[in-house]
Amino acid sequence: MSVDLSQFVPSFLEESFEGLELMESSLLNLDAGDNETIHSIFRAAHSIKGGAGTFGFNNVTEFTHLVETLLDEIRDGRREITPKDTELLLVAVDCMRLLIEAARDDADYDENKVSETTRLLELTLEMKTPSSDSEMVDIETDTKKPAGKIWHITFIPEHHLVQTGNDPLLLFNALADLGELTLKAKTDLIPPIAEMDATELYISWELSLISEASEADIREVFEWVEDECTLEIVSTELSPEPVEPNASSDIAPTSDSELSISPIASAIEKPANAVQAAEKSDKNKTKSKQDVGSIRVGVDKVDSLINLMGELVITQSMLSELGNDFEISKLEKLKSGLDQLLQNTKELQESVMKIRMLPISFAFNRFPRLVHDLSIKTGKEMNLVIRGEQTELDKTVMEQIGDPLVHLVRNAVDHGIESSDIRVANGKPKSGTITLDAYHQGGNIIIEISDDGGGINREAVLSKAIEKGLVDSNATLSDSQVFDLLFEPGFSTAKEISDISGRGVGMDVVKRNIQSLGGRIQVESEPGKGSKFKVNLPLTLAILDGQLVRVGTEVYIIPLITIVESLQAKAEFINKVSGDMTLYRLREDNVPVIPIYQLFDLPADTKDVNNALLVVVEADGQKVGLMVDDLLAQQQVVIKSLKDNYQQVEGISGATILGDGSVAMIIDVPGMIEMAIERAQEKQNEHTLDGALV
Repeated sequence: MSVDLSQFVPSFLEESFEGLELMESSLLNLDAGDNETIHSIFRAAHSIKGGAGTFGFNNVTEFTHLVETLLDEIRDGRREITPKDTELLLVAVDCMRLLIEAARDDADYDENKVSETTRLLELTLEMKTPSSDSEMVDIETDTKKPAGKIWHITFIPEHHLVQTGNDPLLLFNALADLGELTLKAKTDLIPPIAEMDATELYISWELSLISEASEADIREVFEWVEDECTLEIVSTELSPEPVEPNASSDIAPTSDSELSISPIASAIEKPANAVQAAEKSDKNKTKSKQDVGSIRVGVDKVDSLINLMGELVITQSMLSELGNDFEISKLEKLKSGLDQLLQNTKELQESVMKIRMLPISFAFNRFPRLVHDLSIKTGKEMNLVIRGEQTELDKTVMEQIGDPLVHLVRNAVDHGIESSDIRVANGKPKSGTITLDAYHQGGNIIIEISDDGGGINREAVLSKAIEKGLVDSNATLSDSQVFDLLFEPGFSTAKEISDISGRGVGMDVVKRNIQSLGGRIQVESEPGKGSKFKVNLPLTLAILDGQLVRVGTEVYIIPLITIVESLQAKAEFINKVSGDMTLYRLREDNVPVIPIYQLFDLPADTKDVNNALLVVVEADGQKVGLMVDDLLAQQQVVIKSLKDNYQQVEGISGATILGDGSVAMIIDVPGMIEMAIERAQEKQNEHTLDGALV
């Protein structure tokens, strides 16, 4: 029986990347004497090595074997881990990731980096630096004789073992990881060819394992087949005489029915190559499957979907039966059934959307390593604080927000956090702190990247902007407008260019990428206290709850999450200010009024604010009143990208198709507020200029 192992490769790759993340985060948080964490790192490396060997990724297996050996020495107490070892292991994790990514993409990898790291690992393993001469003697003695016991294992599988998907070679591979393994295959149970069933196994084995492993460790290897085999394990103490590793490889058959197979490496090489060859033939097929992408979904979410589908089928059956024999007297029952169908559809939609939601920890996991490396590179001491890592975000948004966040963190390290001596001189803790925080706010997710560094030099930014001709030297700009200049292409105030940041490349891309996700970014900064970059993103790019409004003959959709209230304006609360801006007194606030018809140059039923309908919306902490002709229904709409289907339009975030087939624009509230502010400033400047000319 043959099993197509290539179908399991995507799962192996996914689990390997998770294992690498575990190794990396554990190494970053490793304290001296923390054996449990070392064991955890070792197990992750061991799993990757075993899986890679199974699927024929031999370069991954060989490299990981060195990593595993070093970890084994540390966990057994034969070596004390040093900061240098930790850094080397972190680089080794990078190399393992390179190799696995190359295996996944069938691509090349940085061979020089892998070779150099291999050399360093081998050098480290050879450098057993004893603290005294006597210790040196002991170590030299130990290297001549294997440690542990000789385990004699009798393994007699039942004939149907392979039919259950178990492969003895995989078991032997796992045993070989525990020590030096030799094995003898016993063929005396093989029947004549005429009586042989190709799907059954007729061979048993006698295995000899020299290892420090316990009997429990060995039995764990056979855990999945213990009910389908006869297993005997006995041990003997090692002889004090040195044991030559190859001595057991020449074990001669004790009878004609016995076959000696050793060492184990050669035994597993053939099937590994066979798997590799099989995979090669299916490479394109596997790769195309991987390109589709995958997502790991909790069983509870799948169960919820199945339950909802059951409810939907029941409702559909009820409506179908009603339709076959409908009478007007059953109208109420029909309405009830349609209401139930509506409810089921809504719940099903919510459950399907949840399938795509992942904890933002998937995006945050890269930053401990990034900050660790940048801390070493810049010589700055700093801590990273992560909050809200379980906040969920749509997978597509998650995949696209990673790079912008990396840019922001690198900038926080390079430009935000001061050197330790400057911090101490300013009465701050020696170590700087960078904080990543994620939380839900209404229907959006907020990601904050903040630091307790020196803050943004407002005057330096403004001077640079004037020097580059981005703003007029007489312009009066708010802090927010000045900080927004940082996102201009090629803008940088850095006096020195480093390989971390400072060329002015990146921040404009950050803003553009965030805007392409339907999000926005704000900057807050206080001299001497630090800066905060606040990224506001939609939970999903597919659907939103909206309020339909009419302006003239056009229908617009205002995201429900931005609406504070709707009201009819009264004359006593209306005030005119400079720049033809109208303010409406709303309890404690003066809310600017934005006539949508004026902004988009449309005909409208109502052009006077008095008695007009105002939809008060809030964005970026600012409230405005959108003036409309009529309030229509509220409904969920499927967002269609204007950029993909037409072009980006200022003040509009997308479009949708309504139930009657017409197209309605979705209002980008923050964008519309920016438009209104710019128009008001332009008018104010015109008035100022007119006054000066007079």
